[in-house]
Amino acid sequence: MPRDLHPRLLRGFVATAETLHFGRAAERLHIAQQALSRDVQSLERALGGALFHRSTRSVELTEAGRALLPKARRLLALHDEILAAADTRALLIDLNSEPGGADPAEERVLEAARRALPEHELLARFHGGLAAAARELLDHRLDVSFGRFAGLPVALRGQLAHIPVRLERLAVHLPERHPLAGLPEVPLAALAGHPVDVCAGNPATTEWTDLGRRLLDEHGLAAAPGHTPAVGIVEFGRYLARHGDPVLTTTGGPRIPGGVTRPLVDPVPLSLLGLVHRPDLRHPGLAAMRAAAAELGAREGWLRRPPGSWLPPEDAALLRG
Repeated sequence: MPRDLHPRLLRGFVATAETLHFGRAAERLHIAQQALSRDVQSLERALGGALFHRSTRSVELTEAGRALLPKARRLLALHDEILAAADTRALLIDLNSEPGGADPAEERVLEAARRALPEHELLARFHGGLAAAARELLDHRLDVSFGRFAGLPVALRGQLAHIPVRLERLAVHLPERHPLAGLPEVPLAALAGHPVDVCAGNPATTEWTDLGRRLLDEHGLAAAPGHTPAVGIVEFGRYLARHGDPVLTTTGGPRIPGGVTRPLVDPVPLSLLGLVHRPDLRHPGLAAMRAAAAELGAREGWLRRPPGSWLPPEDAALLRG
């Protein structure tokens, strides 16, 4: 018998025991099904016996599993109670964009959580890029981030939890004198002959570059060369003026000096914004942010997909989950 047993293993066991379905249990825990299966197998090895009878059609608790379930529930409840009472440290959140956007979902979720938990410190930063933030999450240098989860490598996604927050419409930033700047909306076909900047020069935002390239490839459009990324709204204005290419963005992004933002249409392309964290993170601020995202999303239809819109299959699968 081991001297230590990680609560994550017990949490995976309890979720599977309560659903009797590895897929639904993984969805409840917001982790990959393969990761949950590994955790259950690790727990079975640690305890020296099978906890589930598995077949291709059903999952049932063994006698040892039935005996463990109430004990695991009590232990996890005490574990969470202790952490909730003792964890007064600040929660560090990367919003991935500077404040001041037209309708920033990340900022609204954070502010709602702050109102719900005025006694806790929820610290925001604006470094940008889920690809870079994911590594910091796993290294415990960051607690929560936002971004397009489907664009991360599979190995990273299997180690992180994801909550769909909002479907965001894609747009392009254009220099004010660009030939397409006078249009109220830019049809995707109108971008023919105008290579689109998908931030290919920024290693911190590879999930965004992946989205942009998928969109352009599917509609027969070209990507602009990657450039050294600009940091900050003012510098981005200079970047836009210098290179002159349309830059893929969302309609809720900040206003860029010397530029205009135009929604893309025919079809309306979307990106799935998600809240991402470590599966074993237990903090009142995280619970408040998840609750705020769910409440705002339900009230304002954040996850309602418009008919005929474009969304990559991987993002659509996460949305269904």
